[in-house]
Amino acid sequence: MTNAAQTPTHSRATWILLIAAVCLVALNLRMTITGVGPLLDEIAETEGGSPAVLGLLASIPLFSWAAFSPLAQSFAAKVGIDRAVSWALLALTLANVWRVIPGSPINIWAGTVLLGASLAVGNVLLPATIKRDFGPRVPLMMGIYSALLSGAAAIGAGIVAPISHFTPASGEPLGWRIALLATGLLAFPALILWVFASRVRTKSERARADVGAGSDPGSADAAAARSAAPESKLGLRVWTDRVAWTIAIYMGCQSATFYTWATWLVSVDMSRGTTAIAAGAHIMVYHMSGMIGSFVTPFIWRGKMRKIYPPLLPFIMALCALGFIGAPSVFVPLLAVSGFMTGSSLSVALTMVVQRSGTANVAAATSGMSQSLGYLIAGIAPVLFGWLYQVGGNWWLPLVVVLVATLTQTAAGVSLMRERMVFGRASELRA
Repeated sequence: MTNAAQTPTHSRATWILLIAAVCLVALNLRMTITGVGPLLDEIAETEGGSPAVLGLLASIPLFSWAAFSPLAQSFAAKVGIDRAVSWALLALTLANVWRVIPGSPINIWAGTVLLGASLAVGNVLLPATIKRDFGPRVPLMMGIYSALLSGAAAIGAGIVAPISHFTPASGEPLGWRIALLATGLLAFPALILWVFASRVRTKSERARADVGAGSDPGSADAAAARSAAPESKLGLRVWTDRVAWTIAIYMGCQSATFYTWATWLVSVDMSRGTTAIAAGAHIMVYHMSGMIGSFVTPFIWRGKMRKIYPPLLPFIMALCALGFIGAPSVFVPLLAVSGFMTGSSLSVALTMVVQRSGTANVAAATSGMSQSLGYLIAGIAPVLFGWLYQVGGNWWLPLVVVLVATLTQTAAGVSLMRERMVFGRASELRA
């Protein structure tokens, strides 16, 4: 059975509710981690640590994604996609509070691990949810989804410095703990909306199955169960598929570039005399440009641009990386260009996870595998970048990390110009 045949039909109100739920969850998947980079110096003052150690703090969510992404697919196979996302949002709410509790330094490290694990579940299952619920609207929804990821990243990076430095009547700045706490305030509202939307969607599917099946009560239960259990064996089989590996490398290199710059661009900027608040505004340009790039990707990535666009994006990102270090006079314009390309390549990567998968089950497996391998690559990059900066004492040596990532992503993009499916055509026949 093809995915098109599986795509349910809902009322307009249900569609709006589902879109709102996906969008609100998406806003929570980046904001809580991109706020760490601009606060590294302040965190160091209270928690201590070298640049390499602080880079590790920023990378913990990425390593958590690498470790927990394959488990997310298996978790969803047991409890269902909707319930798995609900539990993840609850864990995210708790983790965001845990990491800012003063006292033991363990709190920020352990809280960040739990935060990363909860985000891993959302990262893996949101694309599968879009594949399941939105059918022919997948490219547009993936564009919106990835744009919200970039937009939330921009908000998280942009608000933390002003909040941290805000001085109320008491005379003391609010500090980095309040700033980080503010980045997760939408997690609990997202949980409430997600649970409500999931129940409405399930009732809608059952009602339509009852109408279509007449007196067959089993049809309604089968329709409602589509989200309940992705095939757990697919999570293992996908690791043998060449297309899935190529997508994972493409996504991982994109993420390596993004999270390296999200962690270190503020430090690069401030090393030239820029104030913390101005540097925070500059990094917001990078993230906001990424949001625009993600959103417009479905309108650019078609026709003659369909094959050339995936490798073109990281190649331009590599040129911008050289400019960040070698041409500081055009730093901000380069931020806009690089951010656009990075956000657009995120949209390309996430859309390929969905479009190169024949069903929602295959999409969940491909998403788990590609994000596990991809974020392992992405987690190493900021740490390596910080270590090389510590060794070399300048920004040219660590720049090698970003150049290797962007050029490897370019090579993966060339390979993906051959539009092959994960598991080949057989994947389209699996429920």
